[in-house]
Amino acid sequence: MGKATPPEQEADQSSGGNGPGALHTRISVVPSPPDQDRAALFLKDLLEDDEAGNALGKLFHNDPRLKDFLSGIIGNSPYLRELMLKDAGRLLAILHDIPELRLERLLNEARSAHAEDEAGVMRALRLLKQDLALTLGLADIAGAIDLDNVTSALAGFADASLTAAIRFCLRDLARRNKFVPVDPDEPERDSGLIVLAMGKHGANELNYSSDIDLIILYDPHKAPMAGGAEAPVEFVRLTRRLVKIMQDRTEDGYVFRTDLRLRPDPGATPLAMSVPAALVYYESLGQNWERAALIKARPCAGDIQAGDSFLEEIVPFIWRKYLDFAAIADVQSIKRQIHMHKGHSVIAVAGHNVKLGRGGIREVEFFVQTQQLIAGGRNTALRGRRTLDMLNALYEADWIRAKPKNDLTCAYRFLRDVEHRIQMLNDEQTQLLPKDEDGLWRISQLMGFGDLKDFEAAFLQHLQRVQHHYSELFEDEPGLSSDVGNLVFTGDDHDPGTLETLERLGFSQPAEAASIVKSWHFGRYPCTRSTKARERLTEMHPTLLGALAATDNADTALRAFDSFLAKLPAGVQLFSLLRSNPQLLTLLATTMGAAPRMADTVSKRVHVLDAVLDPAFFGAMPSVSEFRVGLDRTLEQSRFYEEALDRARIFAQEQQFLIGLRLISDTLTADRVGFALARLAEVIVGRLLTQVIAHVGETHGVVPGGNVAVLAMGKLGGREMTASSDLDLILLYEAPEDVKQSDGARPLAVSQYYIRLTQRLVTALSAPTAEGSLYEVDFRLRPSGNAGPLATNLDGFISYQQKDAWTWEHMALTRGRVIASTTPEFAEKISNSIRQTLVQPRDRSKLADDVRSMRARIEKEKGTKDIWDLKQVAGGLVDIEFIAQFLQLVYADENPEVLAQGTEQALENLRDAGALDQGNAELLLEALRLYQRLTQVLRLALEGKFVPEDAPRGVLDLLVQASGSPTFERLQTELADLQEKVRAVFVQLVGEVSAEES
Repeated sequence: MGKATPPEQEADQSSGGNGPGALHTRISVVPSPPDQDRAALFLKDLLEDDEAGNALGKLFHNDPRLKDFLSGIIGNSPYLRELMLKDAGRLLAILHDIPELRLERLLNEARSAHAEDEAGVMRALRLLKQDLALTLGLADIAGAIDLDNVTSALAGFADASLTAAIRFCLRDLARRNKFVPVDPDEPERDSGLIVLAMGKHGANELNYSSDIDLIILYDPHKAPMAGGAEAPVEFVRLTRRLVKIMQDRTEDGYVFRTDLRLRPDPGATPLAMSVPAALVYYESLGQNWERAALIKARPCAGDIQAGDSFLEEIVPFIWRKYLDFAAIADVQSIKRQIHMHKGHSVIAVAGHNVKLGRGGIREVEFFVQTQQLIAGGRNTALRGRRTLDMLNALYEADWIRAKPKNDLTCAYRFLRDVEHRIQMLNDEQTQLLPKDEDGLWRISQLMGFGDLKDFEAAFLQHLQRVQHHYSELFEDEPGLSSDVGNLVFTGDDHDPGTLETLERLGFSQPAEAASIVKSWHFGRYPCTRSTKARERLTEMHPTLLGALAATDNADTALRAFDSFLAKLPAGVQLFSLLRSNPQLLTLLATTMGAAPRMADTVSKRVHVLDAVLDPAFFGAMPSVSEFRVGLDRTLEQSRFYEEALDRARIFAQEQQFLIGLRLISDTLTADRVGFALARLAEVIVGRLLTQVIAHVGETHGVVPGGNVAVLAMGKLGGREMTASSDLDLILLYEAPEDVKQSDGARPLAVSQYYIRLTQRLVTALSAPTAEGSLYEVDFRLRPSGNAGPLATNLDGFISYQQKDAWTWEHMALTRGRVIASTTPEFAEKISNSIRQTLVQPRDRSKLADDVRSMRARIEKEKGTKDIWDLKQVAGGLVDIEFIAQFLQLVYADENPEVLAQGTEQALENLRDAGALDQGNAELLLEALRLYQRLTQVLRLALEGKFVPEDAPRGVLDLLVQASGSPTFERLQTELADLQEKVRAVFVQLVGEVSAEES
């Protein structure tokens, strides 16, 4: 069969049949069924209908084309076939009626639909919708009506159905004495309830399977509520009921799927929103895509007058008095990001998305809306809702030329017709052309093409024309700053291309990622409440998402960044900085993906980011004196003791975070992190000791002539701290013999005074405040451990260490270092006493027995085969530390220069003194440095046990970077080998670790 008369050309409406204009006399397109025999069987069922069969048979006899026409529809459209077979009498009536008059009658019946209960209203509307769908489908395919008739009838029916449903709901409210209608026949009048139709519904451009996008508002001052009923409560309930009436599927189908997500900030606002709240939102937080959406807004049901008044109020938001270049840039960037990325320019037929695909309906609509936004503020003629009307208006206003106007008009009509044929197949909400040839052939037949190739050629021609004009629209605009692909976060639906881009980037949950990014633009967070902040954030999208995705823990990194934004007090300055400093943005994104522990710190303590803004961050690691100056500067601003504790926490958290960032960004090597963290900790302890002494002194005074010092042990003493290290401390004091108590208003005995001082210091360091906590503090290394007094008199300490201390206590003492003292002389006195203890002569054999026995007990309690338990595994850190401490105690009486608080320095001293042979020394130093570097990364990046299989790739990359190994697998092999060799050295120097010794 040849190509039939195109639907654009009007058929002769005065010829033949059952009166002028009856549908069966206006058929100009006759599709062919894919299977004639199967179609004939269905047609036979129609003719066998008891009531309508004979009449249909007569029509077929008088007009064989009608039989062929219905056969073609039956064969190609299962949905329309079902409607025809469901009620042959209805089909007969449709064929005899003038389509335009029947459509008008259906709309009137829908508007006045009335029933005693909800189920009755739902059934009435659904049956009318079936009639509408069949009437439109037959008349549309026949070429009896055009696109404007179809879309306006669908939108009109939506309006009418909403009106009927609202009337039912309002009357029910009135029946329950919660509402007093001004007009019982039309209770929506002056009700204050506003229903705005958005999108295609608002523009009277609905398609066959469209959702209807609504915004439901109410004017609380106008609504005639009664009996104590509250408009916010009742109208939200009414909205929920309205949606149910419209979209719930019953045995009769549904009326329209209903979407309320175009309302302001849909994730955080009620289904029905008050007019004042909506006005505040649009005036302060409205986005450019919402301006574009509101172009099509139309009061379609409810209080029409109130709806018109609301739209009048927001005219300044939609239509700017002057050209808003920031808004234009925003709209243009959205447009450029939709499908202009390389690799997204493919135009096809099979499987092509007629709406969102390249050259599709959305591009025509966007072409029109962007021009409206730019020019409509000054030219009111460009403020219309309908796409085709506005193409003409843009031409009349000399905004576009004749060729793009004509090309886009023809393409729009053609593509909308294709969209309708796709949806006629199965009443599915889709715009995707079938991928198979049989499906495409059905579409081409319903479009009136006799040959599939003709349809494909026409389809491609329209797509190419749209693409050409669309791409020329902003031809002078620069390209995207990023080549990551589509990144469109506007409107309520997720852009398919954007989801593909996010998935390709590495987001395993692209829809969730898109939702997170969209939520930033609703102004829910303090940092995104200003328009400027949201614009800056939008500009960062490609770079930000690319950086987060590069972490290979993209979803976690994005969630962490979202938490970070949620707590950020303001955004413009930081967003501007990040936008102009991609290196810093990458650094922050890397933190989110490679160091979950640090990302958690950012989420909870946003202020740590403040320090990143300091240019000094990119310089050298601060020295002890620079840490002191910085901490003193912030403590000086404290008005009282508790504020000083808070400020100390803020300073420490910032500096710990910066040390971590330096490691991640490779500006501080892992083996220097321990020094940096210990340097910071000793400054914090020293300054807080001063604060504590002053605070205790306010009540209890001071001990005249007394001195106090803090002795650091363990990791802090050895300058080997990690991000999660405790502080092992001992507080030492001395006082003149003749002084018995402090000199304050409430004096304390000397020992009690220093115990109180120690308690306050522990609290100052470890108690959580509004700004978090600083360190866990451990005083168990003091003489007699937890059984002894919290503060230790220096003479008692010296006596205990020289006479009563266990070997393990002297091993721990090798790392003892004074980090704070009231006088340098007292600090020196402590250091000398420690040195005297450590240089005592030892029995090497007995010492080795003690060390071996202690190692065996530790292995019994904490032993492991996990090579990543770098501390406790055989051949791990404990073995190396025990070797260094053992040899120091063995050789210190002969050569005190072997003593050092740090394990690395001690091993080097022992090597240089000949106490440790060169080969063993190099092996132990290599292993120690590797263990410490890996430990720094793990403590910084993760909480809890490290399981390689579960760790983010960013963490594995950091470990490889810190180790210098070529791959993670090679690193694991080297690690296991080193641990075996270290244990062998331990056995050689100290002896075999035996379970019996434990």
